[in-house]
Amino acid sequence: METKKNSYTFVLDKEQQESLKILLNMGNYKRKEVPHTLIAVEAQDCVVNLYKSGKCLVQGKGAQDFVIFFLEPNVLQAATVGYEELLNPELVSPHMGIDESGKGDFFGALVACAVYVDPDLAHAMQDIGVKDCKQLTDKAVFFIGNKTRQLLGPKRFSMVAIGPEAYNRLYAKMRNVNTLLAWAHARCIENLMENVPDCPRAVADQFGAKQVIERALMKKGRSIKLEQRHKAESDIAVAAASVLAREAFLRGLGKLGETYGFQAHKGASEQVKASAIGLIKKSGPEILLKTSKCHFRTADQVLAACGSSRAALGPDGQAVSRTKEEK
Repeated sequence: METKKNSYTFVLDKEQQESLKILLNMGNYKRKEVPHTLIAVEAQDCVVNLYKSGKCLVQGKGAQDFVIFFLEPNVLQAATVGYEELLNPELVSPHMGIDESGKGDFFGALVACAVYVDPDLAHAMQDIGVKDCKQLTDKAVFFIGNKTRQLLGPKRFSMVAIGPEAYNRLYAKMRNVNTLLAWAHARCIENLMENVPDCPRAVADQFGAKQVIERALMKKGRSIKLEQRHKAESDIAVAAASVLAREAFLRGLGKLGETYGFQAHKGASEQVKASAIGLIKKSGPEILLKTSKCHFRTADQVLAACGSSRAALGPDGQAVSRTKEEK
């Protein structure tokens, strides 16, 4: 039996936005105050937020019913829920998806992952709740990640984890996150094609020029059709890759903290900076090369707070992010 989805996102044009506002104002809905929305309400077992950007978010156990019985006939004027595969059969056709985790995290590795799906695997992933990892708690990432790995077995996904020391060496040479990321994606594609050589296409998020990944592909990878798109995590293979990459990143972050005796937080927050400052005071500035991505400007901030500078990091720690590169 197909599991009901509990979250839907639609981008509405101006006419559809007006139709939805009329629908929500007429109905017996409880209004809510949500930042950046045109209107937000509590409906039957779900919440509906219409943002100023035109994005409509429907969430809750009653989300599917709201979409089918209210949104589709009155606003979208099209039947989509339950017909996704008929409207777009490529959603579950054989292909691989690639995603990464750790790109924006000061501590820890950069992890890229490629996952192969076919119709049976895609349906099984939907049943176990695979979705973009940004929509999941860390606890859910571990649970769904474990289920996904059991489902795939060892030969239908591949992973490349670039630990801090290797990452800093590579960044010092490449001086560009997208170039480094393209290499990791290409390596994942190449490795997975060893086991699924007939895979016809690969889907990845749009993070730079398509040619950057294509140039990084090796012999096997050059035979595949590469598709880059924004919000690629809506593809089930990319979503699965995002979950497995995030799971591996989080596990690695935990091991890093155990190895060096500190709290390795996610992201690049003030909490992260406080941990980094404590780590430097305990083990010296060079410890950043083993634990963090030193091109982040966070490195300069925490080094300065400890009376040190980037000069203490040696050749692999001299490259600094440029805002233009990171966009």
